[in-house]
Amino acid sequence: MRQLRTLIDDVLGVLEDVGKGRANPVAPGGPTAVRAYADDVLAEPLLPATGGGNPAEVLRKLVEAYANWSVDVSHPATVARMQCPPTAVAVAADLVAGALNQSMHAWEAGPFALELERRLIEDLATLVGYGADAGGTLTAGGSISNVMAMLIARDEAYRRRLGRSTFDSGLAVGGVRPVVLCTETVHFSVDRGASIAGIGADGIIRVPADDLGRMIPAEADRILRELPSDCLPVMLFVCAGSTDFGWVDPLPELARVAREHGVWLHADAAYGGGALFSERLRPLFDGLAEADSVTLDLHKFGWVPASAGVFLTRDAAMLDHLAVQQTSLNSPDDVAEGFVGRYGHSIQATRRCDALKIAATLRAYGRDGIGAMVDACHELSRYGAARVAREAKLQLAAEPVLSTVLFRYLPGDGSDLDAFNSSLRRQLMRDGHAMLARVFLPRPGGGKDVWLKLMLLNPDTTGEQLDQVIDDVLAAGAALEAAGRS
Repeated sequence: MRQLRTLIDDVLGVLEDVGKGRANPVAPGGPTAVRAYADDVLAEPLLPATGGGNPAEVLRKLVEAYANWSVDVSHPATVARMQCPPTAVAVAADLVAGALNQSMHAWEAGPFALELERRLIEDLATLVGYGADAGGTLTAGGSISNVMAMLIARDEAYRRRLGRSTFDSGLAVGGVRPVVLCTETVHFSVDRGASIAGIGADGIIRVPADDLGRMIPAEADRILRELPSDCLPVMLFVCAGSTDFGWVDPLPELARVAREHGVWLHADAAYGGGALFSERLRPLFDGLAEADSVTLDLHKFGWVPASAGVFLTRDAAMLDHLAVQQTSLNSPDDVAEGFVGRYGHSIQATRRCDALKIAATLRAYGRDGIGAMVDACHELSRYGAARVAREAKLQLAAEPVLSTVLFRYLPGDGSDLDAFNSSLRRQLMRDGHAMLARVFLPRPGGGKDVWLKLMLLNPDTTGEQLDQVIDDVLAAGAALEAAGRS
């Protein structure tokens, strides 16, 4: 531990020195500059024939290089991705998790870590509104949680209809074709999950949505009623806080549809679920507890380092679909005496303890404290939207629901809107002024338009700092227009 303390003190000094010299969210120059920098500082092989000498010096050089070209997630202009500035207590807890290197798959790999995760899952299930029968696990992120939900829903659908397990028989049993219902604008992990689950893209049925992009329950009901007899509905996949607009599908109505047809209802609340901490925003998620499973990501609205994904299911027994395979882990004689790991609750075997950093943050800040941070981000998005709406050169897509602001620049030179805004975003990143996201939103009549997105997850960002980001967007847009005219 003495050596670790020395190394930590050293690299924290490096991070402090690098931070003092930075004014922008990322170094300027874009992809060309970072590749040139990497060519220089990583000229020697990362896997040499013999070690590089003093470990402290090796670490210092790598950390300095890493930090120099990292994105400053605490910078007010870092508004591209769902990367929150983590709390100090979470970062310290994450360090401990790495140092002690516990694993969640077997009791002998992390006894207290297992108990910590079990109790954390119980508290998070209560936050969602689940009862005492709920269960779940921590995951590597929302995409993995959504894939797990699809695998469990698939196996449960086969069990109910055919009395068979896909673990043994695969998907060919019974001559049925599994399908998943969702809207056009759900997270891309649905398509990936359908591929992994053997359902495929052709097995995804898109349910019509209203003008706000929310699933129409009557349409979901109609599609389920009209399904051919050889189709097996595996899941109704709904959104509880979309990553673009923050909209929430009508959960109570969709829950009734799912129950009537005996279909698994999964709610993706990876981004939006953090709003459950907020007394103001929580009512938007009424009905979430009716879902059979829920995805949360606390490395978004939770302020812990990635990864901190959470998969919850209303009935813990459904996790048994992941524990069909018999291994030396969690054998009956061990289980009988309480030596139980969490291998059967996950699609991973060795899995680090992410519960420590989450528990440290939740206990340090409490529901009220985290809720206040959520509310601060929500208010910031409303401030940003009002500023965008006042600018003649900017167009606001919609009023914020959670903490996103979608807008685009309106060039006056007849430029293609999509190409112009795509170039504008890249120029801002290349200059190091701002890290913005780009999204593709369906347009009436077909096709998609490019919009820019401010993802606001830093509760310490002020309105004045956000004004500066928008000022930089306007200045860069004007420069692009001028360059086009010339």
